[in-house]
Amino acid sequence: MPRNIEIKARVADLDRVRALAGRLGARAHGVERQTDRYYVLDADRRVKLRVVHGERAELIEYRRPESRSVRASDYTVTAVRDEEAGLCLVPKGPPLVVVRKQREIMLWDNVRIHLDQVDGLGTFLELEAVVDARHDDAACCAQVAALMRTLAIADTDLIRASYAELLGSGTRDA
Repeated sequence: MPRNIEIKARVADLDRVRALAGRLGARAHGVERQTDRYYVLDADRRVKLRVVHGERAELIEYRRPESRSVRASDYTVTAVRDEEAGLCLVPKGPPLVVVRKQREIMLWDNVRIHLDQVDGLGTFLELEAVVDARHDDAACCAQVAALMRTLAIADTDLIRASYAELLGSGTRDA
């Protein structure tokens, strides 16, 4: 199962974060308009249907502790349509929460830098360091810590909740 080491933080100025990341050597990867529909939420498990407008739809399941710190997230991504099997994996029933956002993606080595504008919530930064053959958990934690320092993100800026939880609870600082 793929794994990230990640953080989420509320940021007031995405332009400043973008410029700082660019000075570090991060490169622009694209901008996506995403709609995430959350169908199952429990203490450590999330399942969402992500539609990237004009591109793809995928089912994402992930497990992570919800904490205000650097955290590990194990996940799977499955295409919603399997043409060979004739399957469509869209969950049945209404979603618990719908999150709409514009996500600008920058890449720095194995780290995905997400500059998010979330409808109804504001602007956020997510860092996702992908654990792979060259980057173990410790290396990814070090990369996230280095980026946090460079981007002037303090531990007190970190948010433990998913966007779905923030929208569902009406809480702005969880």
